[in-house]
Amino acid sequence: MKVLRTPDERFRDLPGYSFAPHYAEVDGLRMHYVDEGPSQADPVLLLHGEPTWSYLYREIIPKIAAAGHRVVAPDLIGFGRSDKPTQRRDYSYGRHVGWVRGLLEALDLQRITLVCQDWGGLIGLRVAAENEARFARIVAANTSLPLGGGRPNPTFVIWRLFSQLTPVFRAGLVVRLGCARPLPREIARAYDAPFPSRRYMAGPLQFPLLVPTSMRDPAVPANRRAWEVLSRWEKPFLTAFSDGDAITRGNDARFQAHVPGARSQPHVTIKGGGHFLQEDRGEELARVVVEFIARS
Repeated sequence: MKVLRTPDERFRDLPGYSFAPHYAEVDGLRMHYVDEGPSQADPVLLLHGEPTWSYLYREIIPKIAAAGHRVVAPDLIGFGRSDKPTQRRDYSYGRHVGWVRGLLEALDLQRITLVCQDWGGLIGLRVAAENEARFARIVAANTSLPLGGGRPNPTFVIWRLFSQLTPVFRAGLVVRLGCARPLPREIARAYDAPFPSRRYMAGPLQFPLLVPTSMRDPAVPANRRAWEVLSRWEKPFLTAFSDGDAITRGNDARFQAHVPGARSQPHVTIKGGGHFLQEDRGEELARVVVEFIARS
């Protein structure tokens, strides 16, 4: 497996992101994570999706840490400061699940509060279902756990076509298009920082093709088993979806209906947020997480 590592200077002086880097070896790859707050406190695991990295949570990390929690925000393999295999065939749904599980094992995280958005949920919900004992509660935000049945979401179909056909794929542009608020140019450039050239972008380019859209997809059996676990999940489960995400709209209702731990929870619809609600409504999402942990 050929691997690239983004030069450290690409991450210097990024607006709002001054966290010390931490690294763990996972399956022979270096995985970066932010680790803030009291080291002995129960961890809050923040999982990003496509094509972002832990920078997405820069406004949320300090607020959750200030409430007395340890905050762990990794960069998925292929993203952020983590190693980047250069061949698209090196990425699979199952491998991403294994890489995140490897990080939890390397850090021996227990009593985890999972906060997951976009692919952070597709991966994180699988990890939680396959490692129930490590998790205390879940906050799902603008995400899903697809089984490949039914008609694909038309907005997702357009996004997948765009991701494969556009001659210029820029993470900052994707984030800007997925936000309800204008994204400042310097913030968009920070999302581009991990990818000095297209050679570094095998992970972001492959991710859209890994979403199961057919029941014959190789990830569907494992996702079905995860749903079986979630269908008897009694631990607290909260949905905090935005009101302006055409890709994941309606998935919150599915979680609420099928996860026992979601019953009687004060589920939240965050107004004024697009797909990347951490950018649009980061302060509100942080407050929701902190209050949910205190309440449950």
